[in-house]
Amino acid sequence: MPLKMDIARSTWKELASVMGPESVFLLPIGSTEPHGPHLALDTDVTIAVAQARLSAEVLEDAGIKAVVLPALPYGVTRFAGDFPGAISLRPGTLWALIEDLILTLEEAGVRRIVLCNAHLEPEHIEVIRGVALDHSELTPTKAHAIFPDHTRRKPAALLSKEFQSGECHAGEYETSIVQAVDPEAVRESARQALPAVEIGLIKGIAEGKTTFAEMGAEECYCGDPAAATAAHGEEQLNVLATIVIDACRAAWPTLFSS
Repeated sequence: MPLKMDIARSTWKELASVMGPESVFLLPIGSTEPHGPHLALDTDVTIAVAQARLSAEVLEDAGIKAVVLPALPYGVTRFAGDFPGAISLRPGTLWALIEDLILTLEEAGVRRIVLCNAHLEPEHIEVIRGVALDHSELTPTKAHAIFPDHTRRKPAALLSKEFQSGECHAGEYETSIVQAVDPEAVRESARQALPAVEIGLIKGIAEGKTTFAEMGAEECYCGDPAAATAAHGEEQLNVLATIVIDACRAAWPTLFSS
């Protein structure tokens, strides 16, 4: 039985050997929302799952048991609300959902949980930060949940210039990752014809604007999707996995020293 398993594709007997305190469980968190005229609504789910799976492979190579949980396909999704397909949870609902998952895993003997998030809306991220803060201590009876938040300044500096600028909703950054892991989800004819769009996302948020449409993203994207390549996506995905592994090392150094 491989160390890394996808829980959704496993039987209960196959999981019995990994439901313990030394295993790392990775929860991909995404959203269902519009991503321009060229990417599917599940783009954030695709990216979060890819990050979790690659991180699990790295953990496996280090001899650490890793389990990828089924992804959460919904989040706090208000920015894209002016376009068809945006499905949002209330912040309290998202908090309770993640909280319940952590507590259920905790009851099953799991003690190490990684929240792998790819939906970058500020209100959504604040919820995940809050849940992780409530589960920030590893004890014999309590699960420790960590959130490798790549929107923080230090990890963000490892990612592309577009990501750092904030102009990355369905732009080169996200489109490249989807090209790398699920190329059939990219509408290439539409992507190649899209001009680069700069909407001043970070400034707009600071000014209190709350939707992409309000900021001028008429096609619900910003950045430069026409510049995307699968090679760039693989590079960015490797960085995302590195951010997860670094967070695991910092939180649970004994796992890597054994």
